[in-house]
Amino acid sequence: MNREKMLSQIEDSSIKWDIVIIGGGATGLGCAVDAAARGLRTLLLEQGDFSQGTSSRSTKLIHGGVRYLQQGDIPMVRDSLRERGHLLKNAPHLVNPLPFVIPAYRWYEPYYYTFGMKAYDMLSGKLGIDPSLLLSRDDVIEKFPNLKNDGLTGGTLYWDAQFDDARMVVALARTAANENACVLNYLKVDSLQKENDQITGLVATDQLSGSEYTINAKAVINATGIFADSIRQLDDDKASEIIEPSQGIHIILDASFLSTDHAIMIPKTDDGRVLFAIPWHGHLMFGTTDTPDVPIELEPKPLEEEIEYLIEHAGRYLQKAPTRADVLSVFAGIRPLVRPAHTKGGATSKISRDHHIDVSAAGLITIVGGKWTTYRHMAEDTIDQAIKSASLPAKACPTLDLEIHRSAEREPLAQEHAELNEVLHPEFEYKKAAIVAAARHEMAQTLDDALSRRTRCLLLNKKATLEAAPEAARLMAEELGKDQVWIDEQITLISKSCKP
Repeated sequence: MNREKMLSQIEDSSIKWDIVIIGGGATGLGCAVDAAARGLRTLLLEQGDFSQGTSSRSTKLIHGGVRYLQQGDIPMVRDSLRERGHLLKNAPHLVNPLPFVIPAYRWYEPYYYTFGMKAYDMLSGKLGIDPSLLLSRDDVIEKFPNLKNDGLTGGTLYWDAQFDDARMVVALARTAANENACVLNYLKVDSLQKENDQITGLVATDQLSGSEYTINAKAVINATGIFADSIRQLDDDKASEIIEPSQGIHIILDASFLSTDHAIMIPKTDDGRVLFAIPWHGHLMFGTTDTPDVPIELEPKPLEEEIEYLIEHAGRYLQKAPTRADVLSVFAGIRPLVRPAHTKGGATSKISRDHHIDVSAAGLITIVGGKWTTYRHMAEDTIDQAIKSASLPAKACPTLDLEIHRSAEREPLAQEHAELNEVLHPEFEYKKAAIVAAARHEMAQTLDDALSRRTRCLLLNKKATLEAAPEAARLMAEELGKDQVWIDEQITLISKSCKP
């Protein structure tokens, strides 16, 4: 992907796009892939970097949702497990099976959980991974030597899948581009244009250059997640709010706190939450929280009480209990939950994760809710609606079997240039080639793009990221033609992000 070439495609304001999508996260880029693969002239605009919001801050799971099974939402679980199966097939380079264990501390729980997970297996059908198993107490201790075993009665092993969310978004952007879509980051929509009270396009500003673009469209899709209401209010300033934000944070610990390639699922805490302890990129990720009534912002801030909550709960299950000093990094994301009718506030953990499509009187198509696992299905429903609303050429959705783009540039770079074969920092698996590839092929425009989303350094270890920042900035500056002033500015911004 080349940003300058993409920008050249929107310079001619007389061009009328079939579909213009606002929002470059999982939902928006899923829509872009779907629309472009159907042969529709497709443009996507993202105000920040691709996946800068919620889509890069998930629990990194492609899963059916055991919690939704407990809540009796069978259609949601069945749909999610179906999508999980297709993602394992269409993106095996990005999505991997992951075994989970549910530890049990009451005599009946191993049988209760195993029965439930057998139902989970059945809902997976032919797209299942491996069958769930009843585990003895000794089996669980063998798999998790650091797990507290006082009162442990056994456990249940089941399978779901894991991925790197931000890398998936980049792959979706490149898949859309391969299907001739134009995808642009750092393009903020300022206003919607109308004729005869119907939306005909929009005006957007390049956040890097300040250039303004007028864009004509047959259909405009609002896929901005937590910012959906702000776009809806560009259409109608009296539009009611439909987003109920809920913040979830994760802490990153050294891998020694888990010492296994299996994950742990804690099905119910004292306050009814589900927690996961997951091996990820050579570290342990533990989360998540469910905090209502948080401000909607692009860079949400973890609350100290959320961090303490996770540390305290990790200590309940791990013999080697973590302290605040053991936390290598913390990241927060805001769920764009659909507000139940006539309600505000309350326990957001009870709000459905299903998606909802709204079409305004002026024709703005808004897709909200849902979850990462079902992004493809959400996109299919949204593009079906856009085709209907704008009377576009009707074509069947081809994404059920569409392979997701495979990046292939990092290793050739590392082989051609010896320096680029070196690791960026001893704490990370990433080579310097990954930073160059991010700028050259993946539209990374800032150091944060490269260290937060093209690689996951900032999410994994803030101290090591700060140490790696000068070298990463130098590599990016050489690739993007930037000067020392830019380098210094970028390092300063990363330094702020790395503060405790």
